[in-house]
Amino acid sequence: MVITKKTEKKSKLSLSIYGIDGKEQKTIELPKEVFAVTPNKSLITQAIRVYLVNQRQGNVKVKTRSEVIGSTRKIYRQKGTGKARHGAIKAPIFVGGGVAHGPKQKDYNLKFNKKEKKIALYGALSTKLKENKIFGLEEKALTMKPKTKTVSNFLSELKLIGKNNLMILKKLETNNLVLAMRNIPNISFVDVNSLNPYLVLKSSSLIFVENALEVFKIKK
Repeated sequence: MVITKKTEKKSKLSLSIYGIDGKEQKTIELPKEVFAVTPNKSLITQAIRVYLVNQRQGNVKVKTRSEVIGSTRKIYRQKGTGKARHGAIKAPIFVGGGVAHGPKQKDYNLKFNKKEKKIALYGALSTKLKENKIFGLEEKALTMKPKTKTVSNFLSELKLIGKNNLMILKKLETNNLVLAMRNIPNISFVDVNSLNPYLVLKSSSLIFVENALEVFKIKK
């Protein structure tokens, strides 16, 4: 009995890299470990929940009667005035007194495992790539002339005008590309290390500057 091994060529993932003129310049290979992951919906949901909860500051604070500045002397005698009995002027019943049962500072931060966070992000990126919502922009665009019209034409060529676009940079800093795009509505910027499932799925399209994709290179 002869056993034959089937050799199948694995299809490569590729991403088109466009110039600032909106024309395709080349294609690059994407790692399957990042952009061809089966999304874990429950894990992605958890990652988004943790991210949104961690945006809550929780620094609201009111002063209690022990923290308000004022005398602790009894404002008038206990009996004989015909008035209600009172103690210090710092009591919550008085204007300027402390607050009873008011909000206090609280840390709302939730922890999320780094490995799970990475899996959730890769699942979100894989979903966007499957929907053909990820585009590449050549690195030369970072040194272009800061002309808003040029960038507007680029978005128009890719049919991204009016959509909620996310520009992903290797490092979030002021450069000519950022200067040219900051007046265009519905476009935001983020550095690749701050990318998370919420930003990925919230955006209609992702535009990766070519050098930002170097972060996802898998070491073999």
